[in-house]
Amino acid sequence: QVQVVESGGGLVQVGGSLRLSCAFSGSIFRINDMGWYRQAPGKQRELVATETGGGTNYADSVKGRFTISIDNAKNTVSLQMNSLQLDDTAVYYCCADLVRYGRTYTDRYWGQGTQVTVSS
Repeated sequence: QVQVVESGGGLVQVGGSLRLSCAFSGSIFRINDMGWYRQAPGKQRELVATETGGGTNYADSVKGRFTISIDNAKNTVSLQMNSLQLDDTAVYYCCADLVRYGRTYTDRYWGQGTQVTVSS
């Protein structure tokens, strides 16, 4: 089995910063890609940032403000969010595409989600 634990959400004022973290543990052979998505009320889940074998990808709306970082040794992914705006309010989900021991295919695992609220 794979366990996913997210942390770091909360309430912050416009212009403030937050750091989200996510740890994957359990029967993990290899993690291929990791990333962050978010879902605002009434909207579809959207990509925020991903780290893949091909490099790092950010949504245009967060470029220059958010930074994704990976610790391969600890199977963790973090998201540093600076200069937060009202439109950043959403539930943030981490994810990883990984291969479990004894399997040959990749599965995507999601975190439970953490609320980020930006207030004026």
